[in-house]
Amino acid sequence: LTFLWRQKKLQSVYETQVVTYLPFTLFPSPVPKAALLQALAVQTHFNTLVDKISQDPDFLGEALDRTIQADDFTAKLFGIYKTVQQEGRTQSIVMGLIRSDYMVDQREDGTPSLRQIEINTIAAGGFGVSDQLPVVHRYLMLINHGDESKRIQDQSRTREMTAALAKAWELYGQQRAVILFLVEDMQISKLTHRYIEKELWKRNIPVIRRKFDDVSRKGSLDGDKRLFIDGVEVAVVYYRYGYMPDNYTEQSWDARLLMERSLAVKCPDISTHLAGTKKIQQVLAKPGVLEKFFPEQPEVMEQIRATFAGLYTLDMGPEGDQTVAKALTSPEKFVLKPQREGGGNNYFGEDIVQVLQAVKGDKRRAAYILMDRIQPRTEQNILLRKDLPLKLTSVCCEIGVLGAYVRHGGEMVLNEVTGHILRTKSIKNNDAGIIGGVTVFDNPLII
Repeated sequence: LTFLWRQKKLQSVYETQVVTYLPFTLFPSPVPKAALLQALAVQTHFNTLVDKISQDPDFLGEALDRTIQADDFTAKLFGIYKTVQQEGRTQSIVMGLIRSDYMVDQREDGTPSLRQIEINTIAAGGFGVSDQLPVVHRYLMLINHGDESKRIQDQSRTREMTAALAKAWELYGQQRAVILFLVEDMQISKLTHRYIEKELWKRNIPVIRRKFDDVSRKGSLDGDKRLFIDGVEVAVVYYRYGYMPDNYTEQSWDARLLMERSLAVKCPDISTHLAGTKKIQQVLAKPGVLEKFFPEQPEVMEQIRATFAGLYTLDMGPEGDQTVAKALTSPEKFVLKPQREGGGNNYFGEDIVQVLQAVKGDKRRAAYILMDRIQPRTEQNILLRKDLPLKLTSVCCEIGVLGAYVRHGGEMVLNEVTGHILRTKSIKNNDAGIIGGVTVFDNPLII
């Protein structure tokens, strides 16, 4: 702690500092073993579910019909999807690097229950430099609690997630082609990206990093729809950016369409991106929907449904009207979610009332879904982040389970759960997000 205090004093001197330590908890946080095992066990089924949704244009069109009328960002994504569908897909290799997020809900009788928060299908973070955190926590636990350090697991998250990128590159079949990391202008998580790149270079797979603007100015397709940037062929486009409306200009939308139309493998392609929207999450929770994707697999459906929180439509009509009334009567029991990723987008408490009062009478409300608010178990820990005071804080945790899959035509050649992460925040904060400065990385101390 003395060392960290000195580091903070130095940070005030170096006002031009551009690199800081990864935000993390001083100690690992307790997590029930049963909840963690449940989340890990269901991940390959969620991988399969996301992939099946991405292959079903009728389901995507029907599920998102009201949403694209109310939400411009989702409508633009869906417009690219329709264009690609009409032209015909050029690439039979499909891959996903996804993260399914959960919290442990404390029931009224005190028993814990795992509840899914969301699925991230684009730019799913958490692996990379955070792979080193178990070493730090194990060292601290070894000093203070001896054998307790064995309850912190080593993981190879980055290596396993990178293996899926490598497999897609290998299936593309062009040794000189590169993996393109599509990145933002201000690359806050640049060191994490470099960590992933290092794993790819170990496999002799070349990597380039470009922004939307670079693709707009220097990207092109040849007669076979092979994608070239600066004259270099691209085998895989790995999106680390492009999940929020402010990530795009008109030129960026054109660049996204160019990449989606290309022969390059996309991580994710546009249909997989859409499969991760909040509206899809809500529709999947309706009775009879999972049966469409897992016919005659009742055990799989049971595993998936067991993680669902209460999810409610806000589409125009009697069912949506009931949802609005329920939320306005007891806003403290719910979370209002727009079709956004990246943290910091949800509404709680009286903010729910304000939003719904403004949109309850028109189709704009279909841009949102309503979810039961989780009542998470709480712990005590110290959050270590630049400019954050060092003090014992009441915190709650979110379990993220990482999954990777690669499909070639009709054959699933890779489908794995690649590890888990823990992200922790003060219970004073409603929403979350590493980049937003609310959440820090953590490790589960299995109990």
